[in-house]
Order: sequence, then C-alpha cells, then structure tokens
Amino acid sequence: MVRVEGRYCTTVFQHCLEHHPEWVKRQGQKGVAERCLRYAAPTRCVGKRVNVDFCIDRWEYPNTPGELPRVLTSWKDARETCERQGKRLCTESEFNFACEGPEMLPYVYGHDRDPRICNQDRDYVLPDHSKALKHYDSCLADEWCAGELRRLDQRERIGERTTCVSWAGAYDLNGNVNEWVMRPTEKSPNRSGLKGGWWGPIRSRCRAITTFHPEEDYGYEVGFRCCADIR
Repeated sequence: MVRVEGRYCTTVFQHCLEHHPEWVKRQGQKGVAERCLRYAAPTRCVGKRVNVDFCIDRWEYPNTPGELPRVLTSWKDARETCERQGKRLCTESEFNFACEGPEMLPYVYGHDRDPRICNQDRDYVLPDHSKALKHYDSCLADEWCAGELRRLDQRERIGERTTCVSWAGAYDLNGNVNEWVMRPTEKSPNRSGLKGGWWGPIRSRCRAITTFHPEEDYGYEVGFRCCADIR
C-alpha cells in the first residue's frame, strides 16, 4: 500500500475546453459517453479543504504484479474481500484525492487526455446479452462464460503499464477496470459507486463517478482496490 495525505478539496470546478469528436457529433445518444480531451488549467477549488490521511493499494485487486485485475465482482463481495485482509473499500473522496492530488488534476497525468498513458479509449465490443456472465471464479470455470470474457476482455496485467501512475504512487486509477468505492453518506443498497473508468471509450477521469449500479451488481469491466486507515 501507499500512504496518501494532504488537503483534499470537497468540490472542484473543471472547465472542458475541447470534447472528443464522438461526443460533439453524437451527444445524448445511447452508449455515447462524455469525454473531454482538454481541460482548462488550473482546476479551481470551490468547496472546503479537509485534511486526509489514509493508505491505498498500489494496484487494483489482487494487487499483485503480473496478475489480471479481478472483475465480475459485486460491491458487496469486493467489500468483504477487503475486510478479510484487514482493509476496506476506499471512499469516493479517498479515490479522488489519490487520483488527482493537491492540484486536483482531471486525469492522473494532467489536464489533457492521453490514451497512451493509461489503458483507456479502446474500441467498444458489444457483449452477448443472450446469457448472463457469472461471478468471476464461476465464470472462469464455465466454458461459455470464460470464452465470452476473453472476447470482451481488454484488461492489462497489473504492473504492465508503468506510465499510468498518480502523484501518490497508485497505478491505473484511470482506465483498465472500473473500481468500486464506498459512498459513506448513502444507505444500502445505494452505498456503491464506480470510479476511475475502464478500458473502453468512456469518461475515465478522477472525479467522475457512476452511481446507478446497486451493491449486488457486477460486470466484466468492474474491479476494485482496497484502502486502510493509518494505524
């Protein structure tokens, strides 16, 4: 794990100067995600500054270089996995600060989007909706599910890409796989949120969050990492 400490801004203002051509042309159509190619610098803090001090896994779970990030895992299973290790799921604000740092960067690497740095903006592959994918271990043991996962899968192995690293020393906080986080102010079954983005053509930036997936949900692009309090 890496330690993350500093002054976190609760609310920021980030102004997009240039959107991806797909968004400009097809904004509002189903399946088209907002992607900003260039933000105005610097980002402005328009909220409160609060002190934070915590630890976060350097990589996505299982946090082991050479392994593929675990996906097809629900928020509840991710939370229980972290707790078995004496850790916990990261909160939304912890993920934000580990990703953006004191400068409140839109992306771990700066204000301009660059898919060469993180595993993002790959072409979308349409899933086969005739069957439901199983949870990760069960999927790998099922011939159809394992084959469908291989067809959809564009994960990179943990530690494979050395450029996608935040100021705090955490890797792949943008792109590769979505990551479950805890929203402390919400109640079950809405405590879950997805942060960071995955390999597809979506937002994949530090502050963005998806909140419509309930705690039991899981997906082929959805993983997690763990955080811990300073002891």
